[in-house]
Amino acid sequence: MPSVALIGPDGVGKTTIARRLVNSGAVRAKYLYMGLNVYSSNAALPTTRLVGYLKPWLRKRSGPWSLAPHSRQGKGRPNPAKWLWFALRLVNRLAEEWYRQLVSWWYQAQGYVVLYDRHFVFDFTAPGIDLDQSLSGRLHRWCLSHLYPRPNLVIYLDAPPSVLYTRKKELPPPELERRRQAFIQQGKQLSNFVQVDATQPLETVYAEVAKCIAALCEKKPSPAPEREHA
Repeated sequence: MPSVALIGPDGVGKTTIARRLVNSGAVRAKYLYMGLNVYSSNAALPTTRLVGYLKPWLRKRSGPWSLAPHSRQGKGRPNPAKWLWFALRLVNRLAEEWYRQLVSWWYQAQGYVVLYDRHFVFDFTAPGIDLDQSLSGRLHRWCLSHLYPRPNLVIYLDAPPSVLYTRKKELPPPELERRRQAFIQQGKQLSNFVQVDATQPLETVYAEVAKCIAALCEKKPSPAPEREHA
């Protein structure tokens, strides 16, 4: 069965639509959160949950294991503890992303459509967004761009910044617009990208998304070409 990613800026309704599709029974589907918030994750490695719970405490620390980017050993001197921390964080991040992909493949093998709430590829590689330029950040983006599997269908829930800011006052309108344009630009490079107007009533948005998924499920794979016998 296929996988479908619901993407878009915060406040656009990704989680609401995805969970409603699963609970409605309109499609035989499983919900899978594909974002960074460990508190929202319905599938996550124990190490990821541990780091998520410890992160507020670590940010307050001032020792070599602090999450602060500067070195505690003086300017120009390498901090082995800091580099070890960043290496472990990168390894765990990649392991977490592939773990969730394995969960998705397991659901799909059992005959479920998997609905991704967000998706790592679109959150971390979209052009025009302020990206982590550290070595670990660049390595992470390369792995996502070149190795990580893509969903069978990408549904972008679109809304202008004024609407998004009213719904969820976490990011200022200029940042929301930058992220919006990044998603749209990214979608222009994909053949399986659908844009849905999320300013419509919830019932209308839900119906459009469900229709797109139903159309995807009805598609039959084309038969493999017959080989010529010698």
